[in-house]
Amino acid sequence: MFAPSTARPATACRIDRRQGLQWLAASVVLGAPATRVARAADAFEWRPWPPSKRAPPLNLPLLDGTRWQLSSQAGRVVLANFWASWCAPCRDEMPSLMRLAAQRAADGLVVMGVNYRESASTVTRFLDGLPLKLPTLLDRDGAIAVAYTPRIFPSTVVFDRQGKPVGTVVGEIDWDGDAAARILAPLLRTT
Repeated sequence: MFAPSTARPATACRIDRRQGLQWLAASVVLGAPATRVARAADAFEWRPWPPSKRAPPLNLPLLDGTRWQLSSQAGRVVLANFWASWCAPCRDEMPSLMRLAAQRAADGLVVMGVNYRESASTVTRFLDGLPLKLPTLLDRDGAIAVAYTPRIFPSTVVFDRQGKPVGTVVGEIDWDGDAAARILAPLLRTT
């Protein structure tokens, strides 16, 4: 479906246990999110979903407290973008992701942000500073991110119209670009 050799340079944030604890400690001591974590890969990578890997139910609370379920999106292509406010590549990717959501909604595309382990108040403050909004799910304990991603942010899991994961974009990608179009075109094509 997608040729990884056409990946453009990008960056990502990798979270490991030590960095996560440092970020948490800085947040508690300073009363604000810590600065960005170490940069990882130099380019995004398309990782097809392994056929033998079982996908757990995607059922999380939205910022307003209501529940959102992937199973209720039958017939739509869903992008679940895993991010955190302290991740610079996540912030850099968001404008093109929001434009994609607005431009392709009529084609059956749903884009959901999935915030990694931040409080609702932190996420709300962060999103209030953005000109556009994405519906945002709260992965409060990080279990869904661990189940679906390699714990590199941003990571975007792409689901087909039947709710099955097709693959993951690991790292920052320009959602306005050709690489993203090649990933999504077969999924958004109507029969």
